[in-house]
Amino acid sequence: MTLVDHLYELRYRLGWAAFGLVLGGILGFIWFSNSLFGLPTLGDLLIGPYCQLPETVRFSPGGGCQLLQTEAFEVFMLRLKVGIAVGAVLTSPLWLYQLWAFITPGLYSKERKYARTFVSLATLLFVAGAVLAYYVVPEGLGFMTSFGGDSFFTALTGGKYINFVLLMVLMFGISFEMPLVLVMLNRAGVVSYAKLKSWWRGIVFGLFVLAAIATPGQDPFSMLVLAACLVLLFVIALVICRAQDRAKAKKLDEQGLQGVGLDEASNIDHRPSSLDSEQDATAASAKARSQDDAT
Repeated sequence: MTLVDHLYELRYRLGWAAFGLVLGGILGFIWFSNSLFGLPTLGDLLIGPYCQLPETVRFSPGGGCQLLQTEAFEVFMLRLKVGIAVGAVLTSPLWLYQLWAFITPGLYSKERKYARTFVSLATLLFVAGAVLAYYVVPEGLGFMTSFGGDSFFTALTGGKYINFVLLMVLMFGISFEMPLVLVMLNRAGVVSYAKLKSWWRGIVFGLFVLAAIATPGQDPFSMLVLAACLVLLFVIALVICRAQDRAKAKKLDEQGLQGVGLDEASNIDHRPSSLDSEQDATAASAKARSQDDAT
């Protein structure tokens, strides 16, 4: 296609992706306060970690579990924000497909296979990190609210609490992509298993630092859970990188290229060709010239 055709194609794909996001946002906005398909409301799911705190430390008007609203339209904006975020996740197959349909014509079949695998594994890892974060939030909140004892109760505003939960889910989900990035870099030949193994002490230390920065609550429980999961995923990535490097080495050994550098010149056959083959080539060339002259 021409450049203009590509721009039209991009506009078409972006239009469908935007339609999917809007549709998901409307669905999430409705789901926030209404039960769909027998599932709990989105508001109940979000406030669940906060309601797991003991009643002695959280705000419980009339024996219930509620968050504070300090601005007139705070709940509406929060509902809209959460609805769009959840809707983007629910309709991700639609807008991800539009992205995939735009870039896939420019890829080879082998590259398409790798890209499809990368997207699938990235989605699974992000969901796993998000689910783990949802179960870690109550423990983190419990730890942070335990310092006040019976002298304080935790009356969180809706904006700060929901932003905290969404940021926690986002950071856990993104952090879980780290091992997949390492495996893909190893697959592309950017980093080897031997290098990763020699750097393992620094990488583990960096993972703990990353966990301390990534957890928005700054509580040690969330940090240790995230760091432990990242270290475990790093070990799994090392095992996969080792298997990939062994497969590459075996393939190069079969081709006789083991230990050959990228800048090393290829072997050239210096043996002279036979005279018969040269005479045949000369005769064929002379015949072709005579046919051209006759034409």
